[in-house]
Amino acid sequence: MSRELTAIKAPIASELEAFEKHFRESVRSRVALLDKIMHYIVNRKGKQMRPIFVLLSARICGEITPKTYTAASLVELLHTATLVHDDVVDDAHQRRGMFSINALWKNKIAVLVGDYLLSRGLLVALDMRAYDILQIVSRAVRDMSEGELLQIEKARRLDITEEVYFDIISKKTASLIAASCAAGAASVTDDQDTIDKFYKFGEAIGIAFQIKDDLFDYGDLDIGKPRAIDIKEKKMTLPLIYTLQNVDSATRKKLIQTVEKFNTDKKRVKELIQQVHASGGIKYAEEVMERYIQAANMMIQEFVPGPATSSMKGLIGYVIQRGN
Repeated sequence: MSRELTAIKAPIASELEAFEKHFRESVRSRVALLDKIMHYIVNRKGKQMRPIFVLLSARICGEITPKTYTAASLVELLHTATLVHDDVVDDAHQRRGMFSINALWKNKIAVLVGDYLLSRGLLVALDMRAYDILQIVSRAVRDMSEGELLQIEKARRLDITEEVYFDIISKKTASLIAASCAAGAASVTDDQDTIDKFYKFGEAIGIAFQIKDDLFDYGDLDIGKPRAIDIKEKKMTLPLIYTLQNVDSATRKKLIQTVEKFNTDKKRVKELIQQVHASGGIKYAEEVMERYIQAANMMIQEFVPGPATSSMKGLIGYVIQRGN
């Protein structure tokens, strides 16, 4: 763990330990195979960014409560379920440098494990009667599904505008970060204006993070995401959308053909990446990303000052620099 992340976690260090215990309890099963898989999932956990958002948001709004741990566990359970299902959909055999559930136990078991995680999330919230938290996070899961399906639909026609692009990333990426912040706030306050403010804050961070993730597709950094993977998957991201809107018709036609028919041709893909750089697509996307980061930082100024608020500000920079 980096020193930066350790410092960010400092105001909620003991609460994170309590959350981890709560999470382990929430996935325990009497079925031996399922319990073995849950043990594997718990041990391969990532940086737990979303639970950190939950806990910091709660701490900024007041004192962390048992309901806060329920919110953090619900978010992590539903997030983990979507990752397990995503690996099946994408036929991915690794995640965070470890074997995926479908790689070790095959697709049928992986789908059932994802379903189990979803059900545990629902029950954790219902057992606590945290209906408001359940509503916030359930809406995020709905939005994530709609965003993924919208992206698939548009990839078939390659007709994504900026407006549609932001609709997609607001749903598929930003919604769960937004829900994490809103759920954290809702776990300690009933003030709807405050909860809405935290939702918008998380949404801005989520959009900035996704733009940054899209930019990695056109860079040379080794961040665990293969270069040009979005192009190979026919995903129309902001740098490319801007480029297509700002080149002549002949160039535009060639770029679209590359995405549609030659997305595994290294020479054509390299030419596309060069064109995106030359046309200002990277610079434009970076400027838009920076606007969302600034918006999030402006919102932080309205939060109650303190260690948790300072950590939240640090968390923005960490997540944008590939802390997910």
